[in-house]
Amino acid sequence: MKATFGAGCFWHVQESFDKLEGVKSTEVGYMGGHKKEPSYKEVCRGETGHTEVCQVEYDPKKVSYNELLDIFWNIHDPFYKAKTQYRSVIFYHSPKQKELAEKALKGLEKKHKRKPATDIEKAATFWKAEDYHQKYYKKGFLRKVCRM
Repeated sequence: MKATFGAGCFWHVQESFDKLEGVKSTEVGYMGGHKKEPSYKEVCRGETGHTEVCQVEYDPKKVSYNELLDIFWNIHDPFYKAKTQYRSVIFYHSPKQKELAEKALKGLEKKHKRKPATDIEKAATFWKAEDYHQKYYKKGFLRKVCRM
């Protein structure tokens, strides 16, 4: 099954999901914009309307969608209203994912007594990011760049 999340810089999002048992693979890329085959530079300049995302392929027998949502909520500030490139967004791939994401969002709002800035949208075309972005955290630069 697939799950797709935008939670700021996609480098650290990929690292977080790669550590989780039950995740088969991850890829970083772009979703939600209006241009076909966007480049990183175009996304950074705000020309395409895309968000940096991590697409997760997971085994639902080993890790649930709710567990993926828990990771998502904990790796970024879902209350911060970021620019489009780095916005907080859950792209759902099924009605069940939409239902679970909406329930989790309402629970977060109730717990913190304020509305998260997280969007929930139907998954659109996933445009894989350039190869140098894939598994960027393994290249040793992540902590310097993302201030983790």
